[in-house]
Amino acid sequence: MGSATKILLVIVGLAVLLGLFAVSSYNGLVGLQQATDAQWAQVQNVYQRRTDLVPNLVSTVAGAANFEKSTLIAVTDARASVGRVQLPAGAAPTDPAQLAAFEQAQGQLGSALSRLLVVSERYPDIKATAGFRDLQAQLEGTENRIAVERGRFNDVVQAYDTAIRRFPAALFAGMMGFTSRPYFSATPGSDTPPKVQFDFSATPAPAKP
Repeated sequence: MGSATKILLVIVGLAVLLGLFAVSSYNGLVGLQQATDAQWAQVQNVYQRRTDLVPNLVSTVAGAANFEKSTLIAVTDARASVGRVQLPAGAAPTDPAQLAAFEQAQGQLGSALSRLLVVSERYPDIKATAGFRDLQAQLEGTENRIAVERGRFNDVVQAYDTAIRRFPAALFAGMMGFTSRPYFSATPGSDTPPKVQFDFSATPAPAKP
């Protein structure tokens, strides 16, 4: 076997090895990308669960005499704002501005719901209803799930973003459509679900003349 043939075989062997390595790297990135999309779906599910609780929660407290109408309006407006956020279908956002808009809208809804529950403490009759207690429990559980799923999403995005920046994947990731994904922001206390405490001894707000 001539030296030229040996060199050719070495080149072919290296090409095959590089090809196999590239395929393995590509498949790994696909798996990580799919993991981010799957976890994003989980995030959307828990947020949607909270959104779905709003109509029943509002209707439960709306019948109370002199209940703060501005609080109910804030909740319904915040819920509507969530529905107006445009996101890509079936995949985690790649645009940080899109995720920021989604997070801001969800944050406004969470704040409005917290305000509604705080105001509801003034109405013991509302707290005494089984329907409200059930909604309270569902909302608390949903807030816990939101915190958990957001954390998991950030974890899988970190793994994916790290992989596409490592050599040699960094050489072809962009050309293959593997772009970085943004994280949920880590605001102070965001890792702790909001505590909802009720004072059953509170007295209702006095009726306005």
